[in-house]
Amino acid sequence: MYKITSQAHFDAAHFLFGYNGKCRNIHGHRWVVSADIAAKNLKDDPQERGMVTDFGSFKKLLKAEADRLDHSLIYEKDSLKPETLAALKAEDFALNEVDFRPTAENFAKYFFDKLKNAGFPVIRVKVYETPENCAVYEVD
Repeated sequence: MYKITSQAHFDAAHFLFGYNGKCRNIHGHRWVVSADIAAKNLKDDPQERGMVTDFGSFKKLLKAEADRLDHSLIYEKDSLKPETLAALKAEDFALNEVDFRPTAENFAKYFFDKLKNAGFPVIRVKVYETPENCAVYEVD
C-alpha cells in the first residue's frame, strides 16, 4: 500500500455547548490537520504516473478548507442566543457555524468527508488541538 500525507493548520476559537467544564468557554487552538491517502497501485496515466495522486491537488483542498476556518469562531448550530450571534455579526467577526459539536473528533470526520467527497482515497485524518492531543478518524 502506498500512502501520502499532507498537513494544514488553522488558528480558531470554539467552545463546547452544554459541556460542564472549562471548555464550555470560548478558547482557541492552533488546529493541525494531517490527512493520509493511499492506493494499492500507483497511477499510470501520463500526468500522475508513479503517484498515488498529485500532491498539489490534495494539499490545495486541505489548505483551502483550513484557510476558510482560520481566525474565526467556530460554533455549533443553535448554540448561541440569537442576540449574541447578532452582536458578533454586527462586530463583523469571522464566524463559522457547523452542524456538529466542534471537537477534534468531529473535525477529523469533517475533513475526512471533505477529502472523500472530492474523490481522494483518504484512509485517515488526524486533528491536533494541541501538540500532545489529537483525534483520529480512519477507515476500518
